[in-house]
Amino acid sequence: MFAKPVSGRTTAAVEGDAVVLLIGMRVNHFWAVHQWLPVFLSMYRMLGELARDRSRGLLGHILLTGSPRTYYVVQYWESKEKLYAYANSPDMFHHKVWSIINRKERAGKVRGHVGIWHEAYVVPEGAHESIYVDMPAFGLARAHGQVPVEQRGRFAKDRFAHRSSRAQVQNSQVEQETA
Repeated sequence: MFAKPVSGRTTAAVEGDAVVLLIGMRVNHFWAVHQWLPVFLSMYRMLGELARDRSRGLLGHILLTGSPRTYYVVQYWESKEKLYAYANSPDMFHHKVWSIINRKERAGKVRGHVGIWHEAYVVPEGAHESIYVDMPAFGLARAHGQVPVEQRGRFAKDRFAHRSSRAQVQNSQVEQETA
């Protein structure tokens, strides 16, 4: 259950863009357990649904707390298209939850006991880098795999400059088309 640290320096083996979703909730009134507990439990239910079907595109996640009031999940996705597909799929739990929220909002039954939020980021290759020292696979490295830092560059500027073989092929095709 507990991962052993990987000795030395490693970096995430991300190829291409990194897609990150932060999604969470804030308990505005602790006494309104009947309002915020279902939201809290629905986060786990959605993660379970995604874990059962890896083809949906969730590569990994981390559960975090920002305070006794704020809970969130950092999620790593294969692509923004797979993230959108999950969010909009009528047969997935996420769609059902938002239908309930929207219905309550239209009926004026949202009382402000719990806040919900998300932020989504598509980080292009060359616009992110990572380093882990004596750490088990964590974050991007857990989602995408980890490699010795020397494969991507000892310094952050080198890791930012790393391009996957796929990106190198795409760049050469663009150069040939423009020549």
